[in-house]
Amino acid sequence: MIVYNKEELENVTLLDQAQSLEKAGFMNKKQYDEISKELIIPKRHNNLLIRGAFFLLGIFLYSSICSFFTLIIVDLIAENFKILIFLYALVGFVAAEFLSKQKFYGYGLDDAFIVGAQLTLALAIGISTDGNGLIISLILMITSLLSYLRYMHLSMALLFFFATTSSLVYTLFELGATGKTILPFVLMLFSAGIYYSSKPILKNLKPTFYHKGVLLANSFSLILFYLSGNYLVVRELSVALLGAEIDPNSDISFAYFFYAFTFIVPAAYLVYSLLKKDRIMLWIGASAMTFSIYSIRFYYAILPIETFLTIAGLLLFACTYFAMKKLKNKATGITFRLDRFTKANAFMNSEALIASQLGLKPETVLESDMEFGGGGFSGGGSSGEF
Repeated sequence: MIVYNKEELENVTLLDQAQSLEKAGFMNKKQYDEISKELIIPKRHNNLLIRGAFFLLGIFLYSSICSFFTLIIVDLIAENFKILIFLYALVGFVAAEFLSKQKFYGYGLDDAFIVGAQLTLALAIGISTDGNGLIISLILMITSLLSYLRYMHLSMALLFFFATTSSLVYTLFELGATGKTILPFVLMLFSAGIYYSSKPILKNLKPTFYHKGVLLANSFSLILFYLSGNYLVVRELSVALLGAEIDPNSDISFAYFFYAFTFIVPAAYLVYSLLKKDRIMLWIGASAMTFSIYSIRFYYAILPIETFLTIAGLLLFACTYFAMKKLKNKATGITFRLDRFTKANAFMNSEALIASQLGLKPETVLESDMEFGGGGFSGGGSSGEF
């Protein structure tokens, strides 16, 4: 199923790990260069700017090929332009297959054709089915999964999760008001199922090139679970989908549950991530907590915005200060010490920037138990007593 050589995909993972070890200082540049020469990998770009430039070039090439075919067959298809859009999708799939056979993997050009083929296919199905969301999402769910299993591109894995979620949502829409009412709870169960099924897979996964896709599923489930019960999301969807009119002195059904959910889930993410040392969950939890505060304040603005931001800044400073004081001397577990796999220059540059903005100057203190002086000769430092 995979178009690439599996050993070369394993080598990509090994080279990425070697690069992280080299940046962390566990090996020198010469050792890393020797490893990179020994490992055979597909053609790819780690630099996002270069990859983005080739992605734009791929879009231009894709559009040029489609324009060429349009000029050739435009007189043959008359007014049936649906065939033309399906042809565009076919061009994308054929070009993606050709570039992958040439060992282009995350190069930029292949990204443009793989993503472009899916988007044009969705457009063609949408035109053919008068915008039937369920059919579009079901077909994209299948094609994106097959594309990920063949080309191993994370963009296809992300599209698969979005298409699967959309298929579930549109299926519930077919049930009418009942399906729309239970939508948040079904999405919670769905995301929880993805999370708890991906955890053992991550532990027992042997082909390393599948690791990022499963990790993406794990992270996607955490975000989906939180958004499924967020008060702002549920309330706005109730108005949009059910046509509910919420009076100033009334609220949505199960309002207290969604109030509690909005704050308990991000707090649980933060606590669990610290206990398990899960950095991705920590980022998601912090972002979710920020959005939770915004969600409540969107409806209940108790304080002026400037007063609220000032109090929030003071609380954040206090929590950060006491956390630093508590963790700065710890060497294991949760610690404030620098992570060797994190670029030290970012911290050093931040420290220098803060010091320059506040007008701080480095303080040099020399402390020693030895007292110097007492000599009468240049550089002697001796008083003549033994």
